[in-house]
Amino acid sequence: MAITYELMKSVTAQLYDWSLKKVPDDTKDALRRAEAAESNPLAKRTLGILLRSAEVAEQSERLVCSDSGVPVYFVQLGTGARIEGDIKQAIRDGFDHLVETISPPILKHVTNPLTNERSYRGKDMPLVTWDVLSGADYIDITCQPKALGSGRWAALEIFTSPSLEQIEAFVMDCVLKAGSQHCPPVIMGVGIGGSFDYCAKLAKLATLRPLGSVNPEPILAAMEARLTEATNKTGFGPMGTGGDTTTLGVHIEYAAGHGFTPVAVCFNCWINRRTRARIYNDGRIERVE
Repeated sequence: MAITYELMKSVTAQLYDWSLKKVPDDTKDALRRAEAAESNPLAKRTLGILLRSAEVAEQSERLVCSDSGVPVYFVQLGTGARIEGDIKQAIRDGFDHLVETISPPILKHVTNPLTNERSYRGKDMPLVTWDVLSGADYIDITCQPKALGSGRWAALEIFTSPSLEQIEAFVMDCVLKAGSQHCPPVIMGVGIGGSFDYCAKLAKLATLRPLGSVNPEPILAAMEARLTEATNKTGFGPMGTGGDTTTLGVHIEYAAGHGFTPVAVCFNCWINRRTRARIYNDGRIERVE
């Protein structure tokens, strides 16, 4: 048996659909913890509203937010996976089919950057990043739609042999520039090192880590704790209402590089859209939390 075009088309479309209607369980748990700990009454009430919105959307199969963003996928091809058909085209065809069938319908958020014209189709859309998984007999697919609020405030800067203090200062500068315009409490991803493009990928992958997990690198674990504390002390709070909860977590990944060191920062809004599944050679589909 093999992983077919039809399977890839169906699964990628479903992942995008699911991501628009369900806040991940680890994110809802983090929101509940934040609500319990929040000292600002308005911020506490706002967190409660966000949680109720998540629950109602899931129960009624409605969109959590009207800004469905654009479909973005991270696909890992197992070296033992057997593929039949054009799986790259399958992702695009799956999105086209979803646009025609999803209920409620989604808005035209795919934008041509040269003309600002909006539609459901566009060059390189959906946006897909590919990687390889050694020894796996499956394809691992993560869907993480990007909307305007969280996508607008991502940033990257290249330093020359920066200190940890310089890196943290840059991250906090990004936090202050974003303010509350990215719909906090946000999840923050930071990439350090590698090359220009690889660093941005690291920042994105950092946002996929489960909330509450501890970085295995002690230096980064300590940096994550400092940045989380500093971000929450800014006082922007949930949806800009003030309080103690501007981020639910800061996650950092790094790679070796040259003397020039890129640092990238990206954000996910409070919905923290991400869904994941694996398609095995035998046709089995496994949801991964």
